[in-house]
Amino acid sequence: MSSFKTIKAFILSAALGVSLVLFLGMYLVTARVYDRAVNESAASLADTVAQGTFNAMYQIMRRGWTREQMEEFIAAIQSSSEDATYQVDIYRGDLVSARFGPIQQPPIDALVERTLFRGKPQSEEVPGGVRSARPLIARVECLRCHSNAQSGDVLGVITVQQELAPLVAKAKSDLLLPLLLIAPLPFVVALGVALFLNRRINDSLNVLQGNIDAVNKVSDLTNIELHHIDLGFTELNTLFAKVEELATKLRGVAVDKELLEFEIRLLEKFVITSEVVRDWREYVGYLMVDINKVIDAYTLFSIFKVDDELFDLEIFWIRPPSATTRAMLEESVHRILSSSPQFSDISSVTINHNIAQADGPEIVLDHADIELQTKTLLVDTPKIGGIVGIGVHAALKRDEMRMLVIESILSTLLNVVGSVKAIYKYTKDLEFYATRDPLTNLYNQRLFWEMLGYEVNRAERHNYPFAVLVIDLDNFKAINDSYGHAFGDRFLQAFANCIHGALRNGDVLARYGGDEFVVILPESSAEQAYAVSERILANSADLSLQSPDLATVQATVSIGIAIYPEHAKDPKDLFLFADNMMYKAKTGGKNRIGFPTAEDVVEVFRSIGEKSLIIANAITEKRVVPYFQPILDVTHNRIIAVEVLSRIHLDGAQVMGAHEFIEIAEKTGLIHKLDYVVMEKTFEQVRSTGYDGKLFINLSPRALVLNEFIPEVKRLTAAYQIAPAQIVFEITERDTVKNITLLEQFVNDLKLEGFGLAIDDFGSGFSSFHYLKRFPIDYVKIEGDFIVNMISDPRDRAFVHSIADLAQQLGIQALAEFVENEEVLEHIRLAGIPYAQGYHIGHPSRDLPAALAAAGQQNK
Repeated sequence: MSSFKTIKAFILSAALGVSLVLFLGMYLVTARVYDRAVNESAASLADTVAQGTFNAMYQIMRRGWTREQMEEFIAAIQSSSEDATYQVDIYRGDLVSARFGPIQQPPIDALVERTLFRGKPQSEEVPGGVRSARPLIARVECLRCHSNAQSGDVLGVITVQQELAPLVAKAKSDLLLPLLLIAPLPFVVALGVALFLNRRINDSLNVLQGNIDAVNKVSDLTNIELHHIDLGFTELNTLFAKVEELATKLRGVAVDKELLEFEIRLLEKFVITSEVVRDWREYVGYLMVDINKVIDAYTLFSIFKVDDELFDLEIFWIRPPSATTRAMLEESVHRILSSSPQFSDISSVTINHNIAQADGPEIVLDHADIELQTKTLLVDTPKIGGIVGIGVHAALKRDEMRMLVIESILSTLLNVVGSVKAIYKYTKDLEFYATRDPLTNLYNQRLFWEMLGYEVNRAERHNYPFAVLVIDLDNFKAINDSYGHAFGDRFLQAFANCIHGALRNGDVLARYGGDEFVVILPESSAEQAYAVSERILANSADLSLQSPDLATVQATVSIGIAIYPEHAKDPKDLFLFADNMMYKAKTGGKNRIGFPTAEDVVEVFRSIGEKSLIIANAITEKRVVPYFQPILDVTHNRIIAVEVLSRIHLDGAQVMGAHEFIEIAEKTGLIHKLDYVVMEKTFEQVRSTGYDGKLFINLSPRALVLNEFIPEVKRLTAAYQIAPAQIVFEITERDTVKNITLLEQFVNDLKLEGFGLAIDDFGSGFSSFHYLKRFPIDYVKIEGDFIVNMISDPRDRAFVHSIADLAQQLGIQALAEFVENEEVLEHIRLAGIPYAQGYHIGHPSRDLPAALAAAGQQNK
């Protein structure tokens, strides 16, 4: 690549070269002209000599001459040309030679022959000169001597050869001196032109370089002004105009490096972690600090739609504002919302102020600053998290590209802040509903088991007794069937309040499921437990609700009691004992307390032992059989999977449900063998029927500690040619929270083998959110109690929608359990839950094709 100095040197060299070329050209052209002139002059001279000789010969011949006179004449002509630059030769033609005989002459050449033949003058160039030939034409007076010729015949040829070299040399010598005198003139002219061009180019380059040196950032491009400068050359003026046009275009597309680096650094912080979710306001405060490293942004605010005409305004200040500044910004944001069509009906805004950095000078702004330097982004409909707008107040120049970057950041922040708040809300909901029953707000079954285990450990350490009560409403199904689920829910809520009113501070009340409640009475004897149970019976007797048809509805209650450590030391055994006592109360006539006697203790444990023996025999005899409940693809209205449920066939037509033997099988260590039998029989049906849908199989927590489980499952799938991807194992939170690390390793091993993974009863325990965070989950099966009550209870409905939204964001498929009617199924569709399972979809069936056919017919 050449520099401009090289170009200028080239121009000067070109000027010198042009001068030399001009000089040589002039010399060559002039020499050529001289050559032509000399040639023409020589030819003319030759013609003149030839003509003179010709005329002289005619004059002599007219007087008559002898041969000797002719030869003397020819010798005289030839001798006269010895000192001249030309030579004359005379040639006798055939007619003359025939009449007078030949003479001594040069050999006849082509020029002479051509002249003899044509009878016209001829000429040719010869080395060093030119040769002309003229014919001697017979005239009338010639015929007197040349009797054999006729008038017009060619008697001979005279040739004259003119030597040109001396003439040309003299001409060139005469030409050289004038040329040498005028040769410097082209060089001087070329040098002047080169210097003129050099000055013009230098001036142009200095102007351009000065403008370019003044550009240090994108905003400096506005300082480039070249169109008003006349450079003296149309091409340079056009070039500079294009440079200015390029600067204008760059101002529209270029971004400062520091601004891009800032945007990249800021985007790197848009990563939603558990820490961010835990305190989203603090996270936005950190973003404010980062933004202020590049832009002086005093305020960042976000607007959330809480309800119709109700909004939350979160304002984040980089430093504490003055009271006046705070009030003016609130008024400005309110005015911005009111002026927007979608917020014109706004009636209430709850404003929260947050400070990113408590230290530093107070922010004081005037009204004009707030109005002119506030940039907002509003959306027509609420985005995720309910966010409808976001804005920033910053000390910005009216830089189009900088404003564009700010708009880009605001657009990204709109989604990030909305997502963070949404996940924050979902997490809070999950934390609440993980421990609470959404209908009664009591603790749920999962928390009950946690608290029961905790209480057993505490009682063992401090050596004191405590009691467990299992409480069940009598004939509650009749209330539901007679007055509807909505009234049944109201009755359950009122009944929960009755129980709570009979308890002491520190007692633990939980809804176990359906119409069954459980109570833990810490540091309580049998007598104290009985007294509490009597108060519950009394409160229940006073409970009455008016039904929709104005009927008065009442119900009785049956209560079972178990005492630690008198009746059992294991949490499950203690619960089973109280549960058996509750059934004893029901069989005894209901509306009473099942208080255990010594015989009851023996009978309960005998029953447990008998069930253990039944389970062991069923496994050995392979009387454990799979039942298949269909799972519906809600979007396409087709069955895409089945859940495998376990049943034990007893003698006769009796069937033992899973709730009667699973806990005993787990306690006696038989559960894994039971699982193997169920899987083997399931795979056998799948192979024989050609079923290619998903198989949801419940996984016992005991599988965690069995090294043989995964190898055995692999053996069974290989033996029956079942693809691992076809199988989805369901895990629950029961008995696994304490082994979260072991569970994580086990789950990852399952995934590595290609099996799918689902969380069963999602939302009913402490660990739901942790499972989603730590495990590669494919499906979440939403706790059935939320689904059943979502139509009548807005909290259940909100929780179901929250789980559906969270699953969608995490790329996990949601599945609704306990879908028992078309109305619930329609709500599932509206919530965006893709899969559904329940009696409305299909009842469990022992025959796989029959289960699929029945479900397909039911959902036409």
